[in-house]
Amino acid sequence: MPRLCQTDGLSEDQSEILKAVRQFVDEQIIPAAQELEHADEYPTEIIEGLKELGVFGLTIPEEFGGLGESLLTYALVVEEIARGWMSVSGVINTHFIVAYMLIQHGTDEQKQKYLPRMATGEVRGAFSMSEPGLGSDVSAVSTKATKADDGSYSITGQKMWLTNGATSTLVAVLTKTDEGAESVYKNMTTFLVEKEAGFGQTAQGVTVPGKIDKMGYKGVETTELILEGHEIGAEQILGGEPGKGFFQMMDGVEVGRVNVAARACGLAWRGFELGIAYAQQRKTFGKPIAEHQAVLFRLAEMATKVEVAHTMMVKAARLKDTGQRMDVEAGMAKMVASEYANEVVEDSFRIHGGYGYSKEYEIERLMREVKFMLIGEGTSDIQKMIIGRSLLKDYQLR
Repeated sequence: MPRLCQTDGLSEDQSEILKAVRQFVDEQIIPAAQELEHADEYPTEIIEGLKELGVFGLTIPEEFGGLGESLLTYALVVEEIARGWMSVSGVINTHFIVAYMLIQHGTDEQKQKYLPRMATGEVRGAFSMSEPGLGSDVSAVSTKATKADDGSYSITGQKMWLTNGATSTLVAVLTKTDEGAESVYKNMTTFLVEKEAGFGQTAQGVTVPGKIDKMGYKGVETTELILEGHEIGAEQILGGEPGKGFFQMMDGVEVGRVNVAARACGLAWRGFELGIAYAQQRKTFGKPIAEHQAVLFRLAEMATKVEVAHTMMVKAARLKDTGQRMDVEAGMAKMVASEYANEVVEDSFRIHGGYGYSKEYEIERLMREVKFMLIGEGTSDIQKMIIGRSLLKDYQLR
């Protein structure tokens, strides 16, 4: 087995899970990815296969019907799946974040109600924080939940960039509420909004208009979510207490950054595989181009970047599993993995020459997909702000 992206210290169960997922990727995802991606077709059969493998319940505790695995296991599974087709890893990403938020912050009733059905994939999760005027500045949230005299709420607003916006049936929605706190961040509440799968009006006051047409990241749908006076009970507040939404969402985003780092690692890994294979097949001046020093050096740099990104992603996941704060490590992993993935895929594209520009070749798809890694779960500039501010605290002059 090639040495790239191996991870030491895994249990026998973890190794068996990764082996099963890698086999599934090689046999079911890679052969189908090109046709499905070009058609922008939802990978229904692939998703059913992932359900059977238990991927939707990978991190959900055994008491709720899941496998009870760690964030590290999940991240390594995501890396494998993204190596096959990044869009498929997107299908389970937001589902995982919502399950994680329920495990960490949900009430006992909320856990009992949703987690067993999330473990099987019957209930599918989506994560909704962004808005048309809200990207990295979460304080600008304008979707508002107004409390009625009977204790229920009415939610009105427009959300953007929902992965699984149509296929999901449970959406964690960040709203602004009036808790009377001085800090805007303590006036936000996360609601668990139930809806039907599909487009159009999917619940009273809940509309999913249609798919957003994208440059890449096809197959999985990305949508808006429009809420117009959606009435919801207080029991649907995540954790049962208003005003905690920002902190719950940031906890979810932290693990989401590890997830995006893992997806970027998978893309980089596949880009390297395609590049080194093509470099040994294509001949110029009487020998494979892999034997030309310029290409050989490029391959060496690509492999090093893949390994560095993988190592940083694994470190961040392991820290989170121990319960330690890891916003800096998650930011570093996400920044390095996304930037290196972009560079590795582009180098592979250059190795392919003119053929890389053809839709017949897989590297063309990766070139479009990898750009999403640069912006998903926060740009590199945002990661640098998080990292830099923390460093100033740690190394403050006395």
